[in-house]
Formats: sequence, structure tokens, C-alpha cells
Amino acid sequence: MSLTFHWFLPTNGDSRHVVGGGHGTPATASGRDRPPTVGYLSQIARAAEDLGFEGALTPTGAWCEDAWLTTAMVSRHTERLKFLVAFRPGFVSPTLAAQMASTFQRQTGGRLLLNVVTGGESHEQRAYGDFLDKDARYRRTGEFLHIVRELWEGKAVDLEGEHLRVEDARLARVPDPVPEVYFGGSSPIAGEIAARHVDVYLTWGEPPARVAEKIAWIRGLAARQGRTLRFGIRLHVITRDTSEAAWAEADRLLAGFDPATVASVQAGLARSESEGQRRMLALHGGDRNGLEIHPNLWAGIGLVRGGAGTALVGSHTEVADRIKEYAALGIEEFVLSGYPHLEEAYWFGEGVLPRLAADGLWRHPAGERGACVQVPFAG
Repeated sequence: MSLTFHWFLPTNGDSRHVVGGGHGTPATASGRDRPPTVGYLSQIARAAEDLGFEGALTPTGAWCEDAWLTTAMVSRHTERLKFLVAFRPGFVSPTLAAQMASTFQRQTGGRLLLNVVTGGESHEQRAYGDFLDKDARYRRTGEFLHIVRELWEGKAVDLEGEHLRVEDARLARVPDPVPEVYFGGSSPIAGEIAARHVDVYLTWGEPPARVAEKIAWIRGLAARQGRTLRFGIRLHVITRDTSEAAWAEADRLLAGFDPATVASVQAGLARSESEGQRRMLALHGGDRNGLEIHPNLWAGIGLVRGGAGTALVGSHTEVADRIKEYAALGIEEFVLSGYPHLEEAYWFGEGVLPRLAADGLWRHPAGERGACVQVPFAG
């Protein structure tokens, strides 16, 4: 098995400190340290491409730049890297979204992946003019993906659904290849939508036992639909030549968390309707103590950031071992990030990926042309 690794484009800004925000909370002031210019994001994207990452996730929401526009601009500065574009299906018509994806594929040489984000925060959705409740949003997502996938197959679509209606919808040109659809969600209805429509189910970085439960749950749902899915996990990383150096960096980040900011972010996240966010909050309970919730799995990021709130922390060998632990459960794709994203991409790409390659678990997407990084001695 060859594992796949994606990096992250911080379109909410970057810093040597954690940039908080997400799930209805604004980006923290640290996001202004390195503004998300096309130049800086392209620098990260080129580094990720050279190091051997398959793609890069770009978030969606009021706290960051628009993912479609940003990735379209950054794509001009890269050659191979794919873009895992997060988007919310309630904000654009399914026919237009299918057309946008088709155009993106042609203009980038097939480098689009789609991360469907239904939206877990009603107050943020209402700011965009969407007044459906959470369950209704998921049902709309199901209708949306049904229409989009039919259009991508070159079919004419007529549908009068509960939330969406199209008549004689069709594309003049279908995408080649068809973009893979990534999706995450921990509520019962999210599982049903994933089982019917998506290619890769994403989970946030919970301890392995809980991840195993999620995988078994989704696998069972998909089997009843006659489908099989791949599984991915979203994590931050802090990897260094030694375990001591990595944990020192985690301690440095934690020391930079202003108590007032932590309290404000936690209060904002507490009103989240997202089951996944609730599970993230339960890992730390807003407390700075006991943040290592599994060997080398640190919940400190979640004190100031919504969404993915855990990081793999340790030496390169320790981080590689934790990746192997998740891979043994059935995780095939890892969507990673770290602060700052440019430097941390190199720590992981030069420290961890060669160790996984040596074990036959990863190969550079560019083949021999990209396989020039040697395993460092330490760690």
C-alpha cells in the first residue's frame, strides 16, 4: 500500500504561532503575520509539490480567502500539485459547480479534488443567505452531489427534489478526469450522505480507537449501498530530529496562547452544531493540561482553532510510527498542516516521508525524478 499525503494552503494567513479561527470563529491576529498572498501561498504550494505531497487542501468560510479563486491563481505557479478545494454546496447551483469543476480540470490538467463542506454552523450559513437547519443542509448536499455526478457522466438531468430543482441540466464538456469527492461528518445523516456519494471519507485526528470506530461505521453504511470508500485523516504535525525538540516547539506554541483568546474561541466553538467539532472539544475540554491524548497526539491546537485541532508531535521516527498506526486501521490519505506552513512542510517532507518510503509505504508522485531526499541520521 502506498499512502497519499496532502498539505494545506493557509488562506486565513500564516505565522510562527497558531492561527486560530474556523467553524464560525474569526481568524486570530497571528494570521496577519504572513498574509495569504498569491505569492506566499504559491511558495508553499511549490515546496509541497517538490517534497512529494499529492495535493493541498484549501479551506472555506468567512474566515479565509475564497478557495476556488485562490487555487485557480496558485495553480499557475505549480505543475503537478492537486488542489483539494473546499466548498459549500448550498452557495452555488449544482450545474454551475459541475461546470466550474470541469473548467478547472481542463485549465489545470486534471488537478482538482473537491472537499464538500455541508456547513455545521447555522449562524455562519445565514450570513451567506442560507437558512436551512443542519439536517436539511445535509439532505440538500445529497441532492447536490447526485446532480453533479450525473452531469459529470455526460447525462441530462431533471430533478425536482426537496431543496434543489433543475430542468434539462447538462454540460457542454465533461471533466476529464472526473474530480474525486472528499467529505467529512460525524452525525448520522452525514454518514448516510458519505456512503451514497463520496470517494474519500475524511475524519479529524482523534485517537486511533475512535478513528477505527468511525471507519467501521462508514464502511458498514457504504457496504449497504454496494459501495467502498477510501479513508483519510486531517492532522497538524510538529516533527523534529528529536522528540525533545518537537515537544519544545509544541510548548512554545502553547505558551503563545493568550488566555482571553482561548476563552473567546472556546465560547464560540461551544455553540457549534457540528458533531465533529463537539468531539474535538471533548478531547481537551478547554484545559491546557493533559493535552497528549494518545502517544504523540496533542490536542493543543484545538484550544484556539476550530475544526482540525490535533497534531502529531515527536521525532521523525515517532511521527512515522503514528502514521503507520493510522494506516493499519485503513487510513490511506493524510491531510496535514503545521505552523508556519512553509517551514513545517520541509520538516515533514525531509524528515518523515523518507522513512515511510524506506518501509515501502510511500513513493514520490514524481517517481525517481522526485526521490532525492535522504533519511537524516537523527530522530
